[in-house]
Amino acid sequence: MFATLTSFSSLFMATLFMWLGIGLFNVFMGLRLSEDNVSEIWIGALMSAYYVGLVLGSRAGHRMIVRVGHSRAFAAAAATCSVMVLAQALVADKQVWVLFRIVAGASVAVQFMVIESWLNEQIENEHRGRIFSFYLVMSGVGIAIGQMAIALFPTMDLRPLILVAICHTVGLIPIVWTVRLHPAPQLPAPLDFGYFIRRVPAGLGTMVIAGAITSAFFALAPVYVIGNDFSTAEVATFMSAAVVAGLLAQWPMGWLSDRIARDRLIICNGALLMLVTILLWGWLYIPFWLLMTISAISGVTQFTLYALAGSYANDLVPTDRRVSLSAVLLMSFGVGACIGPLLAGGLMRVAGVNMLYVFFTACSVVLILTAIQTRNRHVERQNQP
Repeated sequence: MFATLTSFSSLFMATLFMWLGIGLFNVFMGLRLSEDNVSEIWIGALMSAYYVGLVLGSRAGHRMIVRVGHSRAFAAAAATCSVMVLAQALVADKQVWVLFRIVAGASVAVQFMVIESWLNEQIENEHRGRIFSFYLVMSGVGIAIGQMAIALFPTMDLRPLILVAICHTVGLIPIVWTVRLHPAPQLPAPLDFGYFIRRVPAGLGTMVIAGAITSAFFALAPVYVIGNDFSTAEVATFMSAAVVAGLLAQWPMGWLSDRIARDRLIICNGALLMLVTILLWGWLYIPFWLLMTISAISGVTQFTLYALAGSYANDLVPTDRRVSLSAVLLMSFGVGACIGPLLAGGLMRVAGVNMLYVFFTACSVVLILTAIQTRNRHVERQNQP
């Protein structure tokens, strides 16, 4: 297994630097915009623009990889992302920044597609869960280091943007210089959404739910914690508990998913997430230590859904469809990420901050029902003579 991991070291290093840049950029933009007294509307627009780009880039990335191959597509996307980041240092107009974020989100989507389709094409089903979980561990480590790197810049000038661009550019080096066998050239093929909906409905549904929960958590969980009379420092602890627990759970969950049916694990994740989020509806008093425990458990369940859904879907799709599948999975995640904060935020505005976890519970129920229905249909087909 160790030899398998090291054989993909170039992809993992590229992932690390890419997420380091993303993590640093996100925390810098939040601090810089707040310091400039930019309205919440514009901050939300910039966040949504990134996910809109993620959806658009998933479709464009499929065509790019088919046309020029994995390495060249990654290089073009990384260079474009670097240019968009540096362009924000030259242009102060926030409306133009929205356009830059759409293009940057599309470029990042192409990079995701290259790495994930490259990994999924060259690993066996019995190793897929662990390899993909290690990829997500590297993603988590990169974003954590990037967030901590903001401490290198005591003043919110434009120097962090330069470091972000450097990270995206450095991520090119291991991809370009890798001696790992490159994926086979892809045959031109349309994105057949109907095929994937019929083939892996639970995988796509899980991706939509994962996107909705993840984006709503990062956007609105601080509002929930503050709304329940906890301090700003406790907000950071609450968020960190979920993120760190989710990061630490990636490898064990990947190991389990290589031994237990992945759709069963998706159902178990959804059931556990449903149970713990019910406790946060506001109908009972929860001390902070118990809130941290619940946050950690919810982090394990919500942040491992992406790997489970991706591995499950790739198990059921032939090799020549995997670039298309990567595009459809990313689009599904992006759609969920766009609508999650809007739905949860609307509920919170109408009925209070505790509605965030009512929304998460509802997402869990949809996840469980979708996975069970798909599993039952699969069993019925197998039992047919």
